[in-house]
Amino acid sequence: MTPVAAAKKRREFDLQTFLSTIDGGRTIVAFPNKRTIFTQGESADSVFYIQKGKVKLIVVAQNGKEATIGILNKGDFFGEGCLTGQPRRMCSAVAMTDCTVMRIDKKSMMDVIHRERAFSDMFVAYLLTRNIRYEEDLVDQLFNSSEKRLARVLLLLAQFGKDGKAEVAIPKISQETLAEMVGTTRSRVNFFMNRFRKLGFVRYNGELEVNSSLLNVVLHD
Repeated sequence: MTPVAAAKKRREFDLQTFLSTIDGGRTIVAFPNKRTIFTQGESADSVFYIQKGKVKLIVVAQNGKEATIGILNKGDFFGEGCLTGQPRRMCSAVAMTDCTVMRIDKKSMMDVIHRERAFSDMFVAYLLTRNIRYEEDLVDQLFNSSEKRLARVLLLLAQFGKDGKAEVAIPKISQETLAEMVGTTRSRVNFFMNRFRKLGFVRYNGELEVNSSLLNVVLHD
């Protein structure tokens, strides 16, 4: 299933309404900006669904080095590793903005996957789409320049192409976080961001605004 088809399938299935009708095993929790939702190494016993806001996933190595491995938006799931027997969280989840998330315990999530065909189909389509994204991230990391990788990260954060928007604002994100996601240094991110700004690809207006013209950097050989 292509990402477009998967997205269409998710729209056809009223996920938000469905999740709100699950009998027991779910709670709605609000997390302010920068609040930790769960920590790497703690027990994995639930799945989360983002109703509002953005969440970043972080991995910390034994030497203390930290890397941001994903930024998730409204409508995304995370923490689903527990469904395949993962006993501990492999990363930490932190709110990037004020967030509202639905926490669904493992048993309830497994029950609904087995019981509700429409939800199961949607959830599998979602996981396949995200797996494609991870493969694209790996190819990007292996073969593209840090400038292209930064441009792609900014377009993804802006959810480029969603709802036909050509210019989207990104909630405040530090250059350190961007450097972690791109796999380069903060100084290189600063250099490229200044270049993008001068070329009109991005602008700062309280928030970081990304123009669709930034796609030229990704497509340019």
